[in-house]
Amino acid sequence: MTLPIQLAQQAADAVRELLAEAAAANTTRSYASALRYWAGWHAARYGVELALPVPEATVLQFVVDHVVRRSVDGELAWELPPVVDQALVTAGLKAKLGPWTLATVRHRVAVLSTAHRLKHVTNPCEQPAIRTVLSRAARAAVKRGERPRKKTAITLAELEAMLATCDDSLEGLRDRALLCFGFASGGRRRSEVAAANLRDLRRIGPQGFIYRLEHSKTQQAGVSATSTPDKPVLDRAAQALEAWLATASITEGAIFRRLWKQHVGPALSPAAVGEIVQRRAKLAGLEGDFGGHSLRSGFVTEASRQGVPLPAIMAMTEHRAVSSVMGYFHTGSADQNPAGRLLDAPFFHLRISTLSTAPFGSRRPKR
Repeated sequence: MTLPIQLAQQAADAVRELLAEAAAANTTRSYASALRYWAGWHAARYGVELALPVPEATVLQFVVDHVVRRSVDGELAWELPPVVDQALVTAGLKAKLGPWTLATVRHRVAVLSTAHRLKHVTNPCEQPAIRTVLSRAARAAVKRGERPRKKTAITLAELEAMLATCDDSLEGLRDRALLCFGFASGGRRRSEVAAANLRDLRRIGPQGFIYRLEHSKTQQAGVSATSTPDKPVLDRAAQALEAWLATASITEGAIFRRLWKQHVGPALSPAAVGEIVQRRAKLAGLEGDFGGHSLRSGFVTEASRQGVPLPAIMAMTEHRAVSSVMGYFHTGSADQNPAGRLLDAPFFHLRISTLSTAPFGSRRPKR
């Protein structure tokens, strides 16, 4: 006979398993990494293991340890002791010495907040003091002229240069197909490229394929009534994809795979997709901070330059909010905005000409 307390524990375990299974792989890795860092930081800072609930003062200490600020003497400062900083780097929990970006700190605090909610314990991260400090830190960063770091967009010009570095070797065919697929199907995220599977690819005739995107960052519960899961892979992109699949003899499973010399291996990881983009950008001699997300931002930027309507862009990218899409419009496309040339528009010149030649007093009186 199962006791109520045992049943409750079994139910709790089942809930955790469901949450773990439903979460995207990137999210799971990100949360695990953040919690490992919290544990390492707490042990190095206080000499004891991390336990929930965490005191509010500890969260505040975490924030000021990692967020840079301008001190009273005008110098930039943060509170993480150098010996603790070095210990975290040595342990592999921190990439380099020094403060973090505010976005990273916010992410770490959000992960700790989620851990408290799942444990049903008092959540210090929801306290007004924590929210206020993070909010003021954001304002201070803006005043110092700091801007969010974004990957350099791969628009059509950059993409053509990168494709030119891809020869007809197995690696060249794979990378050409990967770049074309990631860009042409709507600026796919690196995790979506890595997860691309042949079962979701359907030929639609000589012009190309339709790829069905069943899961994405914004569609983690699967296809919904508001999503447009079918993504076109046409013309050049389809030809590149077909050449790779035929040469690599891929008939099922992952589309984009690791290569060991001339042997085709398992699916690429999301990190490997980003590394391929970076390597091809370097081979092409491009300057900038390129990564897996460059294909996504480049697709939106290029589409806006070519006058593609916003609903059509969002149907390809699976963005739900216009504000999210607008964040991808890079400054490089600002000079292509037709609204910036209103002064040179024919209507403007016609209107000025009409006003300048009209007899004095012939204008309509104001109502």
